[in-house]
Amino acid sequence: MRSSTVVMVMAGGRGSRLAPLTCHRAKPAVPIGGRYRIIDFVLSNVVNSGYDRIYVLTQYMASSLIHHLSRVWTISGPTQGFIEVVPAQMRLGADWYRGTADSVYQNLNLIADHRAENVAIFGGDHVYIMDIARMEAFHRDSEAELTIAAVPVPASEASQFGVLEVDSSGRVLGFQEKSETPRELPGRPGWCLASMGNYFFQTNVLIDRLNADAARDDSSHDFGKDVIPAMVWEGRRVFAYDFGENRVPGQDPNRPPYWRDVGTIDSYFAVNMDMRDQLPPVDMYNRAWPLRTARRNYPPARFNSTARGAVEIVDTQVCEGSIVSGASLHSVSLGYDCMVHDGAALAECVILSGCNVGAGARLRRVLLDKNCSVEPGAVIGLDPDADRARFPFVSDDGIVVLPKGTHVPRRGPVELAGDIAALVSQDPVSQSMLSGRVEAFVAGQRGRHSFESVGPRFERFRRLPEATGDNPTPDSRGPWKLWTA
Repeated sequence: MRSSTVVMVMAGGRGSRLAPLTCHRAKPAVPIGGRYRIIDFVLSNVVNSGYDRIYVLTQYMASSLIHHLSRVWTISGPTQGFIEVVPAQMRLGADWYRGTADSVYQNLNLIADHRAENVAIFGGDHVYIMDIARMEAFHRDSEAELTIAAVPVPASEASQFGVLEVDSSGRVLGFQEKSETPRELPGRPGWCLASMGNYFFQTNVLIDRLNADAARDDSSHDFGKDVIPAMVWEGRRVFAYDFGENRVPGQDPNRPPYWRDVGTIDSYFAVNMDMRDQLPPVDMYNRAWPLRTARRNYPPARFNSTARGAVEIVDTQVCEGSIVSGASLHSVSLGYDCMVHDGAALAECVILSGCNVGAGARLRRVLLDKNCSVEPGAVIGLDPDADRARFPFVSDDGIVVLPKGTHVPRRGPVELAGDIAALVSQDPVSQSMLSGRVEAFVAGQRGRHSFESVGPRFERFRRLPEATGDNPTPDSRGPWKLWTA
């Protein structure tokens, strides 16, 4: 049965700590898990849970996000359901969205159109599997005015979240937003109960609270900083929903729920590594709870042995349309439409779509954004000191990050695509991460756009000459094989 509850997905986040991946796209639009976008998780959860009145609120760098949503996330039929993209419009006043609460306040007209009892407000930038109908059932049973989805996190990470203090019934007694001294869970030292940024409000309460917040000049107009603490302080019926109790149809009951905030490059990299694990903690293979994304007309992934040796694939996911030819991949997430050439060796890498890794290249703990190219014989990730001297972006954990469309020669400066170089120059966060001036990384590439990859990713099946140098010799299976030089 379809729910009449209105769902608002907040997808306007800048995601500055994910720079340079977010210098040209909103955080919810960042690709993840080989073939998905981050926003696919919340929308899959919402639709799978039976909700089909969905507004997606956008603001920052929304072009690729809107393109993805319009191509993938549509609802049609007799249910009167919809998924609508709502750009920031300055409906109330002369400001863009000033905070999470203000983004909903400026769209209260959409909520009023439906007369629903409850409104669900969910973030669009986390990775998790959740039946949100179970959370709404708890919200109704508790007669809560506001219900907050909550999950335990290590106290060392709790300063990144809102932290809840609850009684035995789940009622919220205290709330700290990104405190440097968060309260730990009673009886569980070293752990705090964190807000997941997912809420169910009684509709009339939400409207009253947002109108009151909008009238305050001293408010930052944010749910975590303003609206929720005020409701808790006033003794309103605010409850925490234990995400640890949530299960979806088809889920292994022994598998604990999975939720990650991909707020930094290192956490984003770790989630991608989780998703390519032998038994991924986030279950992408549950047919009863499908994770939806774009359908692409690419051929199957292909693995070719060559005269140099066989393909070696260990604990790796490879997406559609990609070709691995005589290469070694250990613990790799390889996106769609990629090419890994003869003799290349990749370990613990995240490679997004459209990338081209040349013959004999060696990569370890490298993150390639879309359409990157690595010349034959190039080495990345094996010498931390050399990496920090040569590459513009290296994370705190030593992961080399190459922005969209970057070309890596075998030797010499890394070459950023012209459009990305311009965006990086204007992005303060990307600038703060640079190991040098951006001009040092754009030589010879000002006219190339990040949609273009340097060098051919694929060569059609063709007759090869006898081997010379790096060219493979046709094997006994016949004269037609993939060019891998």
